[in-house]
Amino acid sequence: MKRRNFIQLVATSIAMTSLTSFKKVTDGLETTGSRMPVLFVGHGNPMNAIEENEFSRAWNKIGKELPLPKAILCVSAHWQTKGTKVTAMAKPKTIHDFSGFPQELFDKQYPAPGSPEFAGETKKIIRSTTVELNDDWGLDHGCWSVLARMFPDATVPVFQLSLDYSQPPEYHYQLAKELTGLRKKGVLIVGSGNIVHNLGMLQWNDSVYDWATEFDERIKKLILSGDHQPIIHYEKFGAAAKLAVPTNEHFLPLLYALALQEKNEPVSFYAEKTMMGSISMRSVKMG
Repeated sequence: MKRRNFIQLVATSIAMTSLTSFKKVTDGLETTGSRMPVLFVGHGNPMNAIEENEFSRAWNKIGKELPLPKAILCVSAHWQTKGTKVTAMAKPKTIHDFSGFPQELFDKQYPAPGSPEFAGETKKIIRSTTVELNDDWGLDHGCWSVLARMFPDATVPVFQLSLDYSQPPEYHYQLAKELTGLRKKGVLIVGSGNIVHNLGMLQWNDSVYDWATEFDERIKKLILSGDHQPIIHYEKFGAAAKLAVPTNEHFLPLLYALALQEKNEPVSFYAEKTMMGSISMRSVKMG
């Protein structure tokens, strides 16, 4: 074989190997042709991760009904940062970001793999702000306590997107719209928080505050009507809103889910109860 032909053969072989390696990385990022649903989960008490109750059963049921995702992107109330970050580690840790619960809950692990590839894709598709790849967070309880019920095998890759605490609700709603392409690539996007979340006014009985019911029902009607602007500007609802959303980190994940709803896309609720007077467990499915 002539030297020139040999060099061409080697170069072609190297190029083909590089293309094969690139294809392996990008295969999981290809458009599937159909959209994954979008979920908002009222996550409530972290004990739902280990207790059998109506919420843990509802999460398990919806998990069985969903198409199997290629990956899960969770926007949790419990990861607030200055700026926007996305977890990019291959093996995210299970974060026990709470106190005063039984040891059994602290022993609970959710060893799902991460998705550096989809984290990079998320960084690329968000154009309105700079997204930082993060290697030191993991999966907080707003994320894993829910997914442990929906996908108990912990085999689907999971990554999280943080909430920029310095930005108003409208900013979060508009940023979420930039994630829409992930749905067609097999990513299940999950917002995890609570529509009504006032820990300072918890009641240890079955009664529910009138203001909690008023606010939750008003948001429900707006979700069903597809009218998102009043939800974004929920603070205009007066006293009920101030009590239901004393701080907005648990409310913002709902906006991420709603922003991804396509025109005429069906919406349904798979949990609707308010617990301990001031925690709405309402959970929403789009698609």
